[in-house]
Order: sequence, then structure tokens, then C-alpha cells
Amino acid sequence: MNHSPTTGDTFDELFEARVAELGDWRGKLLSRLRAVIKAADPAVVEEWKWNTPVWKHGGLICTGETYKATVKLTFAKGAKLKDPKKLFNASLEGNTRRAIDLREGETIDEKALKALFRAAVELNQPAE
Repeated sequence: MNHSPTTGDTFDELFEARVAELGDWRGKLLSRLRAVIKAADPAVVEEWKWNTPVWKHGGLICTGETYKATVKLTFAKGAKLKDPKKLFNASLEGNTRRAIDLREGETIDEKALKALFRAAVELNQPAE
């Protein structure tokens, strides 16, 4: 069964439908990235926009797109984040966004990704 995500489903249903629709390493990787994001920020808000999973906390943090050869996490304010482990490897030319392209078989530095995600959450918090 090929279930394309629709606007009437919950995030979990949409997400699982996307993983099933992919049916390969990209779905498994997207699920792993979701788990890392939720571990980094248990208060993260998950939404389905642009037929894509979106993670928010105080504003948009990142999206999780899938392409033929990559799974891409695009951070909305990535250009403002320190990236000491050099996770960002795509969309580097822009003044705002930064992305992490992951290909089949590549490992994820989960500790560095959690730190990057937490920094993005912090960036979205209003200054005191």
C-alpha cells in the first residue's frame, strides 16, 4: 500500500506513512533523526508542513526532507549557529539557512547533532 501523507492525519501518522512510503535507508535514517531531535528537546513541537516533518520550539528549528540520495535537515537559522563539529555541509552559501545532508551508510554524530539542535532552540528564545 502506498500511503501518501495527507493533511487530515496526525503528525505521527504522517511521519510513519512517509517512512513506509520511502521503504529504505532514508526512512530509517529519518526515524533515527527524529529520535535524536526528541531526545535533544523533549518539548519540541512536531508539525507536518510542505509535506515534510517540521520541528519547532519558540519558532522553526528545522525540517527533515528526503531526496533520492540524501536525507536533509535544514536549520532555519543555521547561519547563526556555531557548528564546531562541522555538521553543516549544505546550503552554506546563504545568509540564514544551513543544512546537513546525510547519505546512505553515513553515521550521525548524535551528541553534536543534539548540541546543535539545543543551540537552535536557545537562539529562538527571547532575550531577557
